[in-house]
Amino acid sequence: MCTAFILRYFFLLETICILIITCHCAPKHRNEYSWSPSAMDLRNKDSSSEDVLSVVIIGNGPSGICISYLLSGYTPYLSPEGFHPNPVLHRKLAENSHLSLFEQDLEYLCEGVEGRSSNPVAVLFDSLLLPDSDFGLNYTSPLLWRHEPERAIPHLVLGKGPPGGAWHAMEGSMLTLSLANWMELPGLKLKDWMRDKRRSVRNDRATPTEIASYYQHYVSQMGLEGRFACGTTVTSLQRVALGPGRSGWRVEGVQRRADTMMDLPFSVQAENVVLATGTHDIPARLGIEGETLPFVCHSFWELEAAILSGRLGRASEPVLVVGAGLTAADAVLAAHHLNTPVYHAFRRSVSDPALIFNQLPKLLYPEYHKVHQMMSQQQYQPGDAESEPGAQSVPLPGGGDNVARYLGYLSFPKHRVVAFKPGGKCVLEGEEGHQMALCVSMALVLIGSHPDLGFAPEQGRALGLEPGEPISCRRNPIDVNPYTYECVQEPGLYAMGPLVGENFVRFLKGGALAIACDLARKRRSLPDRATAESSAYHLLSHQLSNCSLVCVEGGQGQSVKERLERREMGKVE
Repeated sequence: MCTAFILRYFFLLETICILIITCHCAPKHRNEYSWSPSAMDLRNKDSSSEDVLSVVIIGNGPSGICISYLLSGYTPYLSPEGFHPNPVLHRKLAENSHLSLFEQDLEYLCEGVEGRSSNPVAVLFDSLLLPDSDFGLNYTSPLLWRHEPERAIPHLVLGKGPPGGAWHAMEGSMLTLSLANWMELPGLKLKDWMRDKRRSVRNDRATPTEIASYYQHYVSQMGLEGRFACGTTVTSLQRVALGPGRSGWRVEGVQRRADTMMDLPFSVQAENVVLATGTHDIPARLGIEGETLPFVCHSFWELEAAILSGRLGRASEPVLVVGAGLTAADAVLAAHHLNTPVYHAFRRSVSDPALIFNQLPKLLYPEYHKVHQMMSQQQYQPGDAESEPGAQSVPLPGGGDNVARYLGYLSFPKHRVVAFKPGGKCVLEGEEGHQMALCVSMALVLIGSHPDLGFAPEQGRALGLEPGEPISCRRNPIDVNPYTYECVQEPGLYAMGPLVGENFVRFLKGGALAIACDLARKRRSLPDRATAESSAYHLLSHQLSNCSLVCVEGGQGQSVKERLERREMGKVE
């Protein structure tokens, strides 16, 4: 019975979103463009040469960082002392213990391994890194990591801000929903890093600021910084001919120089491209009349800006929060703390099992339990207002209401917004067709976000499980081979992370493993290339020469080619 309780506890814990504030992606990045010890500086060069990079990775969040780690020669083996609690998996690993994980049959290893991801390699790698963590157990990983530079595959990681991606844009004082060790990447324990920084993990949860700092430190600690070109925005991705019978990709964009703050164009060619952009770029919209009116907002930071500017306060008209996710809950808490009246509309029933609040342990997440209580105890009743859309206000619970526990809050379960009107009016409709118009100072539509694939042909719509429809993490992820993560529609194009439905950092690492294994397989299948790449020196010299990648600050102006060559020769730490 105790085991069943633990299993249910952790099942509920991890079926939620990756963190409390999934959509707090403001356009402002902490330390934006200031992180550049040895960061790449791209110069626009003629890209018609036959020399190309093996891999370009678009996105420098945890997905991009993890795949860079695996492509930099860090190789997982079964440790001689390693033990996995799953006897079948342990036996399979022991059959070829002399081989690295990159050389083994992932599909064979995945058979019989179960977990809470729909991607089998994600479940496998998670099980190897954190055995039986769903049961609250703390088994040591059976993997042994070796740095084998001869396995390194030259690659370039492009990202708009510093390493860590959207984590730098999230509100930093909240706590992640996932446990701290589920957020870490291979080779560096998050708790060890936080202990070295004299920080403590609260209830096994960390803040987005701590996670962002960890990812940034990880890149430096693992010696990956020379692979990262920060401050870059990709504007175009096109398939091009690389020679007779060969095709690849041309990646174009602009890079903001840290010294001049000027945007300079760049263009690189690659045999393979990995899409690791995440899904936090474009806020989801309702697609209704009046959604572009100035009082209608789509991000949490706009609420923060209104609070800081003094536009919202106790005397303000109510704020309408649309959505029943964690970001919407954060908005309710922020406005309620300010004593600003709140209307809260969402499509589900408060008791719907799919509602995130019904999946959170109350003891670990008291702040969200409070919001759920507010949603449950102070619901709108049809008799509270007129049924015609012309009604402009609905009474909010006040000090004279003996029943009201949360003053100035009213929820509208099973309601949807049908229109926004000038003058701060929002028309709501219940499931029975009952309509009313609310007068508000601000409407916050917080219903999720979508990836920005505007640089890809047709915005990437041809890549989804439902071709022609917009890419969505939940509804229409990119269609990939489950054991290689290569796009079904585009050979040489890979996708990972939220783009293929993986919202959890603990599971996106499996995508990095699948891609690294497939790229290693492609490399082994070309004997002529293996000969040409007999050493890391020749590999990097050949592949990086055409990119004219220059290290700034920490690299004292050395080209990345020179810096990497010196590193391989033992002259650079």
